[in-house]
Amino acid sequence: MIPTSFPAKDEIARLSARMLLEIGAVNFRPEEPFILASGLPSPTYIDCRKLISFPRIRATLMDFLAVTVMREAGFEAFDNIAGGETAGIPFAALVAERLALPMTYVRKKPKGYGRNARIEGVMTEGERVLLVEDLTTDGGSKLSFVDAIRETGASCAHTAVIFYYGIFPETVGKLEEHGVGLHYLCTWWDVLAEARAQGHFSKETLDEVEAFLSDPRPWQEARKQG
Repeated sequence: MIPTSFPAKDEIARLSARMLLEIGAVNFRPEEPFILASGLPSPTYIDCRKLISFPRIRATLMDFLAVTVMREAGFEAFDNIAGGETAGIPFAALVAERLALPMTYVRKKPKGYGRNARIEGVMTEGERVLLVEDLTTDGGSKLSFVDAIRETGASCAHTAVIFYYGIFPETVGKLEEHGVGLHYLCTWWDVLAEARAQGHFSKETLDEVEAFLSDPRPWQEARKQG
């Protein structure tokens, strides 16, 4: 069913952060930082993939994502919803169902046999495609998916995610330079505020996480391995 009425954006952000905390998707560990794919340390880690196992929260967040996209991009702005391999696939399917649109997905690279395709499903020239992912850090991984979509002759001017880090100022600019607008439900700042309000984690942990969020690059440089 297409959602038509939901809270204001700031309330969506607060509730989304609350739900991510409730299911244990948020991890804060400043004393033993996580190592990101970039090789840099981080006291924060979020696992949006856990959402698929919680039906009530999953349904609410997908309603939030659908209505956010309609509010910010337009109610008749898309012809196709594409998920990025692999985390974006279930969320793209759920958003496509709510918007009553076809769903496709984009591989990270050609599969190497058969049609050797990066696009699975039916995507045609001229279609307006929304790329759906679980999260974005600096926006870099989205650009390859967008390029694969555009190679079909379709257009892709928007990407929607559940979670946006919101701490690297270059992210939005990088996407905009590529002609892509970003839509999201909440950021680390929303999660931190809700964690303080709900009493999740110790004050010391939250203070250290805030220090990282306020100036992440020096925090990482001071703690990187090797």
